[in-house]
Amino acid sequence: MGLKEEIQRRRTFAIVSHPDAGKTTLTEKLLLFGGAIHVAGAVKSNKIKKTATSDFMEIERQRGISVATSVMGFEYSGVKINILDTPGHQDFAEDTFRTLTAVDSVIVVVDAAKGVEAQTEKLMQVCRMRKTPVIVFVNKIDREGKDPFDLLDEIEEQLKIKVRPLSWPVGMGKRLSSVYNIFDKKLYYFSGDDKTTAEKPLEFNDINSTELDKVIKEQAPKLREDLELVEGVYPEFNRQEYLNAEIAPVFFGSALYNFGVKELLESFIQVAPSPRPSLTVERTVDPYEEKFSGFVFKIHANMDPNHRDRIAFVKICSGVFKRNTNYTHVRLNRKLKFSNPTAFMAEKKSVIEESFPGDIIGLHDTGNFKIGDTLTEGELINYKGLPNFSPEMFRYIENADPMKSKQLAKGVDQLMDEGVAQLFTLDMNGRKVIGCVGQLQFEVIEYRLLHEYGAKCRYEPISMHKACWVRSNDAKEWEDFKRRKFKSIAKDKHGRYVYLSESPYDLQMAQSKFKGLEFFFTSEF
Repeated sequence: MGLKEEIQRRRTFAIVSHPDAGKTTLTEKLLLFGGAIHVAGAVKSNKIKKTATSDFMEIERQRGISVATSVMGFEYSGVKINILDTPGHQDFAEDTFRTLTAVDSVIVVVDAAKGVEAQTEKLMQVCRMRKTPVIVFVNKIDREGKDPFDLLDEIEEQLKIKVRPLSWPVGMGKRLSSVYNIFDKKLYYFSGDDKTTAEKPLEFNDINSTELDKVIKEQAPKLREDLELVEGVYPEFNRQEYLNAEIAPVFFGSALYNFGVKELLESFIQVAPSPRPSLTVERTVDPYEEKFSGFVFKIHANMDPNHRDRIAFVKICSGVFKRNTNYTHVRLNRKLKFSNPTAFMAEKKSVIEESFPGDIIGLHDTGNFKIGDTLTEGELINYKGLPNFSPEMFRYIENADPMKSKQLAKGVDQLMDEGVAQLFTLDMNGRKVIGCVGQLQFEVIEYRLLHEYGAKCRYEPISMHKACWVRSNDAKEWEDFKRRKFKSIAKDKHGRYVYLSESPYDLQMAQSKFKGLEFFFTSEF
């Protein structure tokens, strides 16, 4: 198979949602269909010690949530599918935002009972900014939920995108009997009362057929009425509009009961985009270019706690990546060779000989990579769009075990490289400050330092409002600013100056008084 065919058969997408909408369960069921796993982990059940395949960190298994993006690849109907399961919890939004830079499309999961929630709106903003095509999966229709038409209105209004239903539930909650796939004109219905087994779908090119009344009985007239309304109210599905991120196809289903998931997958591989061009600072890179290029969008330490390994996740943007070949690390301007690049199935890894645009590969890293680094066959280009966000929660981090200071330093250093949080060193006294977007991140850092590095840390409170990066065009004014604000000046992990403001007023005064300084709330690498 040539490069062109390999690229066209790839689909790389992220699954995003508010916590508890069923994102990880949906990922599991997609993997089941792909034959990538044979039994789904009961994410919430601690009685059976099975957990979600995509939740591979110990803390995820204990809490039943995802705290890190995981990557899984599998084949389905001749299509190579790469799924990135992202954390839903808002405290890990930064990891999710960075993941969205590495995908070509997104599936947004919405809970049928709760509708669109705050975190979903935030993630949708990032998709809009990047013009990423979106499919919406309304999950948990096996529970009593909102009316499907009300849900569609809510999705349009709050996610600010036109919608077009491509499947429709027949009943909801206890009355749920089947899902009609508008895209394929097929009816998927339950056999028995336990709602765990779906019959082979029946094809209905004419929904007025009497056959439909025999299958879903008294629910048939309501389905016909709903479908008539759908056709009348919503625009025809146009694939180009979907690819331009102007319209979102909507599917209904229940990931837990495997219902509506196959229809989603079947339709997804037909409409979702294959790898698309990527933006660099210098130019736009086309996936069909012969020369390899890619960028690091995530770094994960200790994927295997038995070996202190760090893995850099690289999205391939163009050409073919080959094992044991020299590639240029653009930031370091050094040639690097990788003897065992890996493909992922959550924490399971397998060595690969070559990979194509759209694929996500893992490279063993001894400290060469930062998030946002570019690898090429020699061309000096830099991929765009991997910001660090200004943290809003701060703690001093102190060593709680003097015998383990080396382990603590190494652990903090590696976890900060992952982008879990940000480390600031105060100029005044060299004390280390950890800045996070959410409270849960502090717990994850403490837990991982102890369990992965054997280092104990303790936090001390610090009163701060916001961290912002500072750039100066006036050396004299900069020296004056440093003298006046010496207690609040720090450096980030990359040696850039950061101003840690104590209050909104403090920040506002600094901005108005020091006109020659620029204050930034994201740091674009």
